[in-house]
Amino acid sequence: MMLSTSPVQQILERCQTLFDDLHFSAVKDWKAAQPGRKAIGYMPVYVPRELIHAAGMLPVGILGGGDQLEVIQGDAYYQSYICRIPRSTIEMGLTGRLDCLDGMLFPSICDVIRNLSGMWQILFKDKYVRYIDVPQNYEDEIGGKFYIEEMQILREDLARLAGKPITDEALNASIAVYNQNRAALRELYAYRAAKPWQAPTSEVYLVQRAGMILPPEEHTQLVRDYIAATDTVARPKRDNARVVINGTFCEQPPLALIKSIEMAGCYVVDDDFMLVGRWLLDHVPTDGNPLQELSKAFLHRSATTAAKYDTTREQKGVYLMKQVKTMGAEGVIFAAPSFCDPALLERPMLQDVLTQHKIPHTAFKYAENTGQMAPIREQAGTFADSIKLWNAS
Repeated sequence: MMLSTSPVQQILERCQTLFDDLHFSAVKDWKAAQPGRKAIGYMPVYVPRELIHAAGMLPVGILGGGDQLEVIQGDAYYQSYICRIPRSTIEMGLTGRLDCLDGMLFPSICDVIRNLSGMWQILFKDKYVRYIDVPQNYEDEIGGKFYIEEMQILREDLARLAGKPITDEALNASIAVYNQNRAALRELYAYRAAKPWQAPTSEVYLVQRAGMILPPEEHTQLVRDYIAATDTVARPKRDNARVVINGTFCEQPPLALIKSIEMAGCYVVDDDFMLVGRWLLDHVPTDGNPLQELSKAFLHRSATTAAKYDTTREQKGVYLMKQVKTMGAEGVIFAAPSFCDPALLERPMLQDVLTQHKIPHTAFKYAENTGQMAPIREQAGTFADSIKLWNAS
């Protein structure tokens, strides 16, 4: 007699299958359902996915090969002191794993990803490739105008690829779809912060990660189904330390690393995993000029990472401190990929801000294929214990 799995387990099994599949079978199935459909890949942090969706295409998040992929050919394209995600992404491209994609977008993260976009143009001449530049000036008439022009170029390129124009009506409809998706993710993060024992971050991560593959409408329902399902299952509450994870905005940590931090006695109440789904912080109006509204949301109501330009030194750490206070965190874990220039160069400035506000913090580095979790678990466990001791005293 087979035991039936719970709704939570069913959702997580589906998400785990999507997570493990480096051949993107779900994308191939989506394309096969209607001949002529196209899929556009994008690398982490942020791209305006609404434009891809409005073109009738599937946005697909490409987050490297994780700890499942042996990188052989990719190492020939980058030096040993470069982070791993461009190598594993090249490996996936050269081994045919990304053949289901009709194009790739490379957002403005760092010099390495800018370089990768150029390599992609050379290696995959039959694919659409674009580097998505973003403003470093946050005035609507300067940076805003620049960003609207950048989005307009992408809009026209995708329209040519789709064989039909992308209307304002279609764009506003897609903005509405992604407003719903962002709202669902905000609900998920708020739920985890309120009841971290009910929504372990290792599960929240998988649910969030599914949004890199699924159509946004489908993912929104998945997120809400998970919240409803996990809330019906009573889980043990522990006296864990509440922490924010910072520095994981690009190359993603292994799932085992997230589990190790939790097993060490930490409740992760906020993070910067896969920010593309949470980059715009609130509702984007759907009754105006869509590119202008997307531009305003980026300039004035978007998340902050080391990959985003800060106009003044005083802005450093403001977003992180807001995360700590809003989510009721007791400390910060800086977890950044090895050789990640943006995260590692900004870390000392953020640590200074936390020290000034007497917020405990610790730091380590990882790679997407990190295998040894014992040292990380020991460090996270010691950090969690010290937080509890400080609070008790």
